[in-house]
Amino acid sequence: MNIKVSAGFPYPLGATITPEGVNFALFSANAEKVELCLFDRQGKSELVKIEMPEFTDDVWHVLIEGIDDGALYGYRVHGPFEPHNGHRFNAAKLLLDPYAKALKGEFVDHPSHYSYDLNSCQKDLTLDYQDNATFMPKCVVTNSLGALTNKPQIRRRDTIIYEMHVKGFSKLNKKIRKKVRGTYAALMEESSLAYLSSLGVTSVELLPIHQFIDEPFTKEKGLANYWGYNSINFFVPDARYALTDGREEFRTMVDTLHNRGIEVILDVVYNHSAEGNELGPTYSFKGIDNASYYRLAKHDKRFYENFSGCGNTFNIDHPRVLQLVMDSLRYWVETMGVDGFRFDLATILGRETPHFNQFNHFFNTIKQDPILAGVKLIAEPWDIGEDGYQLGRFPNAWMEWNDRYRDTVRRFWRGDKGMLADFANRIHGSSDLFENRSRRPSSSVNFITSHDGYTLRDLVSYNNKHNQANGENNQDGHNANYSCNFGVEGETKDELINSLRLQQQKNILTTLFISQGTPMLLSGDEFSHSQQGNNNAYCQDNKTSWLNWQQSENSELLGFVQALIALRKAHPLLNRTHYHHGNMISAKTGLPDISWLNCRGELMQEAQWHDHHIKCFAMLLANTEHELSCDDFYQDDALLVIFNAHDHDIQYQLPQLNGYWQVIFNTAETITRQNENIDRTQLKVSPHSCLLLSFSQSPAEFTKENETYELN
Repeated sequence: MNIKVSAGFPYPLGATITPEGVNFALFSANAEKVELCLFDRQGKSELVKIEMPEFTDDVWHVLIEGIDDGALYGYRVHGPFEPHNGHRFNAAKLLLDPYAKALKGEFVDHPSHYSYDLNSCQKDLTLDYQDNATFMPKCVVTNSLGALTNKPQIRRRDTIIYEMHVKGFSKLNKKIRKKVRGTYAALMEESSLAYLSSLGVTSVELLPIHQFIDEPFTKEKGLANYWGYNSINFFVPDARYALTDGREEFRTMVDTLHNRGIEVILDVVYNHSAEGNELGPTYSFKGIDNASYYRLAKHDKRFYENFSGCGNTFNIDHPRVLQLVMDSLRYWVETMGVDGFRFDLATILGRETPHFNQFNHFFNTIKQDPILAGVKLIAEPWDIGEDGYQLGRFPNAWMEWNDRYRDTVRRFWRGDKGMLADFANRIHGSSDLFENRSRRPSSSVNFITSHDGYTLRDLVSYNNKHNQANGENNQDGHNANYSCNFGVEGETKDELINSLRLQQQKNILTTLFISQGTPMLLSGDEFSHSQQGNNNAYCQDNKTSWLNWQQSENSELLGFVQALIALRKAHPLLNRTHYHHGNMISAKTGLPDISWLNCRGELMQEAQWHDHHIKCFAMLLANTEHELSCDDFYQDDALLVIFNAHDHDIQYQLPQLNGYWQVIFNTAETITRQNENIDRTQLKVSPHSCLLLSFSQSPAEFTKENETYELN
């Protein structure tokens, strides 16, 4: 090779093309020597090792003239192999650059990836001298890409999230070209775009697409890591979902979705890496500077603090590790164009020594960052460590997955006793958890199902999990599912059971979209996708998890969900900016902004909230005029939502108001016609059903356009 070596610069980290050549910079505070290894264009042969000549502020750096974009490289890092002191250096191992933007080749499972001799005593590990370069992908020198600036700018209060898996969404969709099914490119197909637009969601939340690795224990069972919560690089789009160039394809996908007004939110995993526990492999961080990148046990630094449950915990306390995370986040926003992030096990990111602090340096760094301050930030507000459950305690600008909403709504519609008060709190936006001067109902990400757990169809079809296919003797997955099969476990031909299951799905979905807060819909729930009772399909990269699009073609539920989302957008009282507590009175109707009514149409009394036998009540939302903006296109005088979780009819007494009611929809009916001004005082509410009514002082004028909501 005809190259020239000079000192280069310590910033930016990673491989950067400059007019003079390619600058390489790698952080390692504890290394004794670092070698840059250049490979041929196929990544098969190591052409040269170059000792990085300069060490500035814990960064090793070198400038190479004579190479350009497309060059392949990796690192070998020298230093002590002293696991009990936290050091795991082994120069026999080729390591990935944490800042690489692209990789060439695949990870091949092989014993040489372990820095220690697998036959050595587990108490005192000995160095392994096998070279693993043959079995590792190589980092690729890449050109810088311009910023993606075309973004939808969806208001937080208007956000409707659709959680989806890139591969699972399109793999079985015959309307998509076969060669692109399961890839980033599939989301650019017109059928995908048209479907998402017709559904009405504003934002897709993608399960992890950072480059990840299958865990050895899943491969031993002939399975794979389907969900992707096992990252090894925080800049590279995973090659599994790419045709040729994942970086360009991902950018184009984002830009195409933006052109349809749809945001892209990434589920990101900065709490741990794919290198596992003290006996795990070495791919990157362990071999570069284990003592800096990971939280190590104080009693013996051979071991890792394991707040993630995945073997290790990333050390966000270290300024260089924090820098890596922040640089990654900015890269995905600026260069790749994404609109927000959902942080897996986000409590870990707020841990100090070791307790959670919403004002720690991670949260404060994001808050002051001009690039990140304007994006959507969503926390999974728990981890498995002490005091790991932190729902409602994240910084004001953050949104949080609300599992209390999930569990309460499930239990209410299952018919559990004593759920009334908690159910009201949840559909009110969980003000008991989130409300302060700066937080809004949109802080609560309301969901019934997610990738982790039952699908909605399975929630109403199974009493017990059925995870045998995962190879863990059905011991994995949640046990507290709050599900109900309504008489038969799993699929049945019993029409009455199937009718009730469908109605219960409608009740749950209705609750989701009429609740204050930010709704999140699991992909496939809109047309009753089933995983056959598997509530932990993390390793099911097959038809268990892939959406069955044939179900959508004849799905009554799909039309219902489309109508629900359209109704939420059309009726701003279902989506208020601020919390309301009945303190503001409508000048037009004299109604308070929110009221809770019993079955007699009267205000709920304290004793009734605590009566464990009551399963029917109503929420009355009144327009207090000032709260609506000029772009809200339909302004109700009031909306009444009646919930009946009893297994019998309820004769519901409508509130005594001077005006007219119109039934917008009824989950006990297939089609509801909004073409009647009701002036009667009582309605029959079917068992296991939910009704939405609109109130106005003047009779509504009906046209062909508004007379019918097709719910099938």
